[in-house]
Amino acid sequence: MRYLLLCCFDEKRWDAIPEPQRDAIMRDYGALLQSLHASGQHLTTGKLQPTANAATGRSRNGRPFVSDGPFAETKEQLGGYHLVECKDLDEAIAIAKRIPTLPYGGAVEVRALET
Repeated sequence: MRYLLLCCFDEKRWDAIPEPQRDAIMRDYGALLQSLHASGQHLTTGKLQPTANAATGRSRNGRPFVSDGPFAETKEQLGGYHLVECKDLDEAIAIAKRIPTLPYGGAVEVRALET
């Protein structure tokens, strides 16, 4: 079964982490992805640009419009995703627990894809 791991983090909090520490987190990410690729579980990954570069489409009074991001009233922003192949939700959650940003305040939403 395929699961989407939606990785969220407060962009301001991320920017406040010293660059050497951010670099170490990203190296840990690389090691995690290599491990998942070697096991055959990693399908794809995407890192998103900051919300300052985002746009959101909505409809108001039946007319479409686009506004600048950020687009949600949240403390965390979606920063990227990983699509993984797992036998079940528990296995997907075990992978999500290994995401290197979690100890620094990140969050990972685990969602099964419709088949």
